[in-house]
Amino acid sequence: MTLAYWNGTYMSLADVKVSPLDRGFLFADGVYEVVAFYDRRLFQLDEHLARLERSLREIRIGTDISREELAGVFRHLMDDLPSKTGTVYLQVTRGAAAGRAHPFPAGTAASLLAFASPLKRLSESEMELGFLATTSPDIRWQRCDIKAIALLPSVLAAQDAKENGALETIMHRDGLVTECASSNVFIVRDGHIATPRADNRILNGINRQVAISLARNLGLSVEERDVSLEELRSADEIWITSTTKEIAPMTRLDNAPIGDGRPGPLWRRVRQAFCALIDQA
Repeated sequence: MTLAYWNGTYMSLADVKVSPLDRGFLFADGVYEVVAFYDRRLFQLDEHLARLERSLREIRIGTDISREELAGVFRHLMDDLPSKTGTVYLQVTRGAAAGRAHPFPAGTAASLLAFASPLKRLSESEMELGFLATTSPDIRWQRCDIKAIALLPSVLAAQDAKENGALETIMHRDGLVTECASSNVFIVRDGHIATPRADNRILNGINRQVAISLARNLGLSVEERDVSLEELRSADEIWITSTTKEIAPMTRLDNAPIGDGRPGPLWRRVRQAFCALIDQA
């Protein structure tokens, strides 16, 4: 049985019942977070909860649960999962109103769902080979800084990657790289690291922030700036970062080799620092 938290009650995930009038179901009117844990230690929980609070503010959803209570929910679900390494998923929607209408309904309580799942990490042997990435136009809305549940464009991009045997699809708009279906992007050229700036065009990923901090602590040059599609295609290294993929090296882009076709030296340094960090989390 997978334990779930549903509007203040712990129950089997299979027993959770969601109203067909829930605005998450009708309008994708909600936000979410995914927090990893390693050896039953939640990773960057405060940062995830701070981002959740920001997303809720941006779409004007209020809840009665505090950050401390949410942290307790995450720990309870983590401790109940047999696997010592996994993720906790939390989704908050505007709740179920009496009928379907686009404007915010008055007096509707938010719906909160959370549950834990095992995390199958990318293996060291896979990391040593690196991964294929594809590219695709970014057709998403203009507020990608909000971690919203309206994910159909990302679903299509992820499916495109799957059908092409790729780990991720890197998206671009107006000649500039944005992010992937569910990851952030880093490039390395001539020893310098660059990643698209965290504005409305991308989600400021937690592992994106961790990778930037680790790289700078190692004395590496990191710029947060516009990255052109041309720069991406001529990069010496490309990495992606996310909660589930951690920091992963791309070695082929649209079936063309990246650099010498092997994971690069700067990725190795940052990846090693990341692994040391999660051992201490």
